[in-house]
Amino acid sequence: MESLQQMALAAGLAWASGIRLYAAVFIAGLLGRFDWVNLPAGLAMLENDWVLGVSGILMLGEFIADKVPAFDSAWDALHTFIRIPAGILLSWGVFSGAPVEQQFAAALVGGAITSGTHLAKAGTRALINTSPEPFSNWGASLTEDITLVGGLYLIWQHPAIFLVLLLLFLALVAWLLPKLWRALRALLRRIGGATAQRSSA
Repeated sequence: MESLQQMALAAGLAWASGIRLYAAVFIAGLLGRFDWVNLPAGLAMLENDWVLGVSGILMLGEFIADKVPAFDSAWDALHTFIRIPAGILLSWGVFSGAPVEQQFAAALVGGAITSGTHLAKAGTRALINTSPEPFSNWGASLTEDITLVGGLYLIWQHPAIFLVLLLLFLALVAWLLPKLWRALRALLRRIGGATAQRSSA
């Protein structure tokens, strides 16, 4: 596998893990299983029947859970402990045949990308859930689904374009995360104030 393709695959699977982990695993495994793409040896397990079956079921569950306002934020909170380690493992798997220094570097970068993507997704969706109507939530979720599929296509067909777009996305995340954090803190303060008023009434 060429270096550019390796970099795009490692970074891309880490990015996808922060949005739709199970879909990323299932789609990559399915593409490899039918020889539509060549997966590196470290990701060969994604083509296994058990991995495809479990990731496929979880992908459907996540697709539904992500469309339910408020529950999607609980789902995201839980998956903080799943998406980030999985993104690290997938990035490492791409470079499993490389020298150990490259493997470690890939794991570090993959973890950072997954963390940033996951936090941006979870924070944005938490703010969207403050709206009483469900349509903005559904629109955001469907946009994530489409973006994921488009990103996975670019990883294999146009890796250089994907890496450029990923760098732009990460720059946006770096700018967005502090603003999301401040907005969420303000929201929590408002909720806490409202709860205190009801308790004292």
